[in-house]
Amino acid sequence: MHVSKTLKKESKMELPLDAEDGTFTNISLADDSEHRSGILSSKAERARSTMMNADMDAVEAENQVELEEKTRLINQVLELQHTLEDLSARVDAVKEENLKLKSENQVLGQYIENLMSASSVFQTTDTKSKRK
Repeated sequence: MHVSKTLKKESKMELPLDAEDGTFTNISLADDSEHRSGILSSKAERARSTMMNADMDAVEAENQVELEEKTRLINQVLELQHTLEDLSARVDAVKEENLKLKSENQVLGQYIENLMSASSVFQTTDTKSKRK
């Protein structure tokens, strides 16, 4: 606040002249140390509160990222488990099919052997005895 160069006679205190703009500066004569310490502690409290809120926000953001990562990994594990179950079922089906085909091959092999033994074309001939 700017005060004119003429002061009330009751105060009789000269105020220091502000070097920058040539006006007098208003100085409080009351002891305002309690007021200043209250302002400082209030500012410090707000700064602490702001820092705590920022820290809490950072922790919450980190927790959110971790939760999303865990959820993603759980979903991936479940998907892999289902894939493994499907593959395992497919392997079992292929094993059964393989055993069935082996059995059919044995039956066909035995049938072919029986046909060859019954046919005179496939019987062994003694080439030496016929040539003599």
